[in-house]
Amino acid sequence: MGRATDDIEDLLRRHAPQVLGALVRRYGHFDPAEDSVQEALIAAAGQWPGDGIPDNPRGWLIRVASRRLTDRLRSDEARRRREETAAALTPADAFVAPPPGEDSAGAGSAALGRAPSEDDTLTLLFLCCHPALSPAAQIALTLRAVGGLTTAEIARAHLVPEATMAQRISRAKRTVRGTQFRQPDARDRDQRLAAVLQVLYLIFNEGYTATAGPDLHRTDLAREAIRLTRAVRRLLPHEGRVTGLLALMVLTEARTRARTGPDGELIPLDEQDRARWDRTAIAEGIALAEEALAQGPAGDYQLQAAIAALHDEAERAEDTDWPQILALYDVLVQRTPDPAAALGRAVAVARVHGPRAGLAEVDALAKATGQRNHRLDAVRGHLLERAGEHDAARTAYRAAADATLSEPEAHYLRRRADRLNGSDT
Repeated sequence: MGRATDDIEDLLRRHAPQVLGALVRRYGHFDPAEDSVQEALIAAAGQWPGDGIPDNPRGWLIRVASRRLTDRLRSDEARRRREETAAALTPADAFVAPPPGEDSAGAGSAALGRAPSEDDTLTLLFLCCHPALSPAAQIALTLRAVGGLTTAEIARAHLVPEATMAQRISRAKRTVRGTQFRQPDARDRDQRLAAVLQVLYLIFNEGYTATAGPDLHRTDLAREAIRLTRAVRRLLPHEGRVTGLLALMVLTEARTRARTGPDGELIPLDEQDRARWDRTAIAEGIALAEEALAQGPAGDYQLQAAIAALHDEAERAEDTDWPQILALYDVLVQRTPDPAAALGRAVAVARVHGPRAGLAEVDALAKATGQRNHRLDAVRGHLLERAGEHDAARTAYRAAADATLSEPEAHYLRRRADRLNGSDT
């Protein structure tokens, strides 16, 4: 029974954004559509374990959610008409009645037949990246509605309190309330696409290395990010940014099987059994990376894909072309202020010029950002260990372990620290 329940939960989590996208496409009401989808998911969680999963679970969810949404819209429309009738019977100088709201069943009906035929999840993705939203709100709303992350997970990823993120998501929903989907036009295409790609990138990163919890890898999120990126590429096959992002995801995901041991423990890149890497995916990713570089000036995703390709092409860790990787990072950090890129460059510097040169880069990064985080401390611990400063390395590893919310990462870092006990004697 437990396994069947888990299967149903996985199925509901996978279909939820698709069902929400279908309702938004059909009715054009984001917030009430999300409420209706949640009601349908609750109904399914209660009925399916006893009645069995329907032959078309997505259709079942859409049908139930649509019924709930139309009931809600009719109720809202009836209330609005009552308010208009009351206003009409009130003396003209009593107050000025507000204009009719946008939340009506008619607005949803008008959206029928005019929506594009693309994947409903992709429809929802572009809606969540509406230009009326700030970039931060676009990312938060998409991670919530499309990526299925909890508000707490999104807040951790953005280093803000959960209450702050909840308010941000609520404001974003109100902003797109009643908005009908349309393909971005030439005026806002680049801005919308940049936001979409950044969101997909963040969803993939959360799937590939979960920020919290017992699992290192959230397969559902990583695969969904790749699927959505493939969908965007079908729409924009000659856009180098899209091809580059897809290449980066495919090349990174190709290493998944080798990232964890039998008990789920983390295995770092240099220690992985490369025979377990997906060579078919690597071949596809390398071809995509080469195509992306040929499609225009190298942007952030193309450069990151080229770095990932150099890692994946090396049959052994010692065969990695670190000088070329460092050269690519040099270009990347000039283009983006992302601290993760600067930290990756610090690792490359250490590989090419030695651990102390890398430590100088890490110290400079910490000073420039004014922050310490578990990834920076983890890299510091690794470089200190390579430099023979084992006491300092233990301290850095333990600080990183205490700071991360990922259980596999914490276990790995504590094992690294424990392994150094007594090694300075």
